Amino acid sequence: MTIRVRRVAAACALGAALTACGAPSAPHASRPAPTAPTAVSSRPPTLAPGPAGLTPVFKNGPRVDGKTVALTFDADMTADQGPRAAAGEHFDNPRLIATLRALKVPATVFMTGRWADEYPAEARAIGRDPQFEIANHSYSHYAFTGDCYGLPTVSPDRMKADVERAYTAFKKAGVPNAMPYFRFPGGCYDRQALKTLSAVGVTAVQWDVVSGDAFATDSDAVARQVLEGVKPGSVVVMHCTRSAAPATEKAVRMIVPELREQGYRFVKVSELIGATDRHH
Repeated sequence: MTIRVRRVAAACALGAALTACGAPSAPHASRPAPTAPTAVSSRPPTLAPGPAGLTPVFKNGPRVDGKTVALTFDADMTADQGPRAAAGEHFDNPRLIATLRALKVPATVFMTGRWADEYPAEARAIGRDPQFEIANHSYSHYAFTGDCYGLPTVSPDRMKADVERAYTAFKKAGVPNAMPYFRFPGGCYDRQALKTLSAVGVTAVQWDVVSGDAFATDSDAVARQVLEGVKPGSVVVMHCTRSAAPATEKAVRMIVPELREQGYRFVKVSELIGATDRHH
C-alpha cells in the first residue's frame, strides 16, 4: 500500500538552525579519545559473537518494543577519491547534519576513516554532539568481498588493519568515543570477512530498509520508499554525501514529521542493539 508523503512543515525554524556541520549547536565537553573501541569507560551494547566466534550481524531491533526506528547515514569516501575532493567534489553534507539537529533526530553516522581525514572538523563536531554517534565504515570504503558494486577490494590479510585504521582516523580528528559497530562497504560480507573481523570486537550493522537515496535526485521517491518500508525496530540506510546523495536532506524533512505523526520515536543504533540484547 502506498503511503502518502505528508508535506508537513517542521515545527522548528529550520532556516535559522541550518548551520555548518562543523559548528555544533552548543559546546560539549571533550573526553579523552579511546585508543580502541573497547576503551570506552562504559562499553556500548554489542551482540554476542555468532557461531564459531564469527562477528555478529545486526539488521533490525525488536518489533515488539514500541515504534522505534534508527536513521543511519553512511559518510562515504573511498581511499582514492582525494583528487576529486581537491577538485571541488563534496563528500560531506553539512546541511543534512544541521537538519537532523534542527529536527532533534538522533542518528548513527557510519563514517569512513578517509572521510574523517578529509573533514576532521565535521567529524569532530558530529562525534562530540550527544545527538549523534559515529560508527566504523572502514577506512578505505573498499569491499570486503569480491563483486561488490564495482568497489575495489580489501584482501583478507588487510581487513582488520583497515577497520583499525578508521578508528585511528577518528581519534586523530578528535572524535571522543567511536562506537564498536561496523558497516561493510556496500553491505557486502561473507563468512571469511566475519571470521577475520572477529578479533576487532565489533558488531556488524546492516539494515532492513533501503532508502534508495544513493545517486537519487527525487526526494519524494526516497521518502516514499522509507515510509513504505519502516516497521518497529527498523534500521534505515541513507547517505551523508552531497555529491552522491543530493536528495537526502530534503527527503529527511518529509520522513521525520510523517513517522512522528505515525507514533515513531527516533533512536540511535546503540539503543536498538541494547534492546535486542535484552530480549536475548
